[in-house]
Amino acid sequence: MSFTTKICCIGAGYVGGPTCAVIASKCADIKVTIVDINQARIDAWNSKDIPIYEPGLEEIVFAQRGKNLFFSTDVDAAILEADLIFVSVNTPTKKTGMGAGYAADLAYIEAATRRIALVAKSHKIVIEKSTVPCRTAESMRKILDANSRADVNFDILSNPEFLAEGTAIKDLQNPDRVLIGSMQTEAGLKAQKALASVYARWVPKERIVTTRLWSSELTKLASNALLAQRISSINALSAICEATGADVDEVSYACGLDSRIGPKFLKASVGFGGSCFQKDILNLVYLSQSLHLPEVADYWNQVVLMNEYQKRRFAESVVRTLFNTITNKNVCILGFAFKKDTGDTRESAAIAMVKYFLNENANIRIYDPKVPASQMLYDLTVEDKVDVEQYNKRVTVCDSAYTAADGVDAVIVLTEWDEFKTLDYQRIYGKMNKPAFIFDGRLILPTVELKKIGFQTITIGKGDVE
Repeated sequence: MSFTTKICCIGAGYVGGPTCAVIASKCADIKVTIVDINQARIDAWNSKDIPIYEPGLEEIVFAQRGKNLFFSTDVDAAILEADLIFVSVNTPTKKTGMGAGYAADLAYIEAATRRIALVAKSHKIVIEKSTVPCRTAESMRKILDANSRADVNFDILSNPEFLAEGTAIKDLQNPDRVLIGSMQTEAGLKAQKALASVYARWVPKERIVTTRLWSSELTKLASNALLAQRISSINALSAICEATGADVDEVSYACGLDSRIGPKFLKASVGFGGSCFQKDILNLVYLSQSLHLPEVADYWNQVVLMNEYQKRRFAESVVRTLFNTITNKNVCILGFAFKKDTGDTRESAAIAMVKYFLNENANIRIYDPKVPASQMLYDLTVEDKVDVEQYNKRVTVCDSAYTAADGVDAVIVLTEWDEFKTLDYQRIYGKMNKPAFIFDGRLILPTVELKKIGFQTITIGKGDVE
């Protein structure tokens, strides 16, 4: 089959994979090639077990793969033939050097940009898809411009993603908006129109928003910061609810009925996680500091501090409730992903909880329906530097919730998986040490029924004061 347009996506991760799979499914005449230097990841994309769990993604990949959707490690070949190139590589928060703990590490962005500049032999539209600090496109443009030749030139666009893991495919198929930022030059606007025409195959034109390059980049950071701010706001109120006897669900419901506020992202929990919220707020903090706006930086940083406080507060409540010690006690953790319907564990509250409980010398049994034991080991021992010997001694990964809860002193729900709502809690209660404690960090459990069974229930944002 001959293709009218060819798209290359550099980076086969949580953004590039789903985004380009949906493009391929909506545009049969466009060839989409997703490339990555990680051979194991590409092999997984080409197998029966794709490397990302996202509802609806597997069906799309299997339907399009080999037709107009391809996965390869041949980065250069994909760059050479592409008309549009998405750069969708990892941009983690820097751990060392200038801006450590706040600024994004743009090493992968720069490496991908330099590769495009080196390999390209014709005009390319380069699309910044990764979550990046404001004005990253300027650095990319300088690299590309410095390598332009008479017959090779580049246009740079910003096209940030606004996906929620667990609903990413629905978000891509029916987005609230598609944002495309460009330089306000004739060539830049032409490139912007070219990308808009791809999305216009299935997205109504009124939802395709075109802006300046820098506005597009900042909008991505601002959107995530505002959403995270709402979560931290309701979590702050959950602490007041527990102290006063109020019910945070009732408070958030009543507040959400106000059309000026609305109900979304007003669900109290043990804290937000994922790859974007914390990273983007910290980027915004660093940007504000760099622009000599310390009050602005402090304002946004407080959102992150409140999130860390909520995790610490919940962990401390577990220890206090279990008679001020969990040394050598057995606790069951239900859920390790940062939210339901994804296998992503980045910045998951469960990581902080497990680390806290290990420091208290507890024995921990973990069950998550989508996170493999290897990922838990990596997150705790490599990313969070937990001693491997301590991990092997204290942590057991189980294949079911019932196995994880067998013989424990407390069950702690940290991910809102639907299956946790309908477990046979009578069966679980019968196998637990007494008194049997259950902690709901996601506001999903049937508290009244659990109390009738005999559980001592502790729910975030719900006090017992009358």
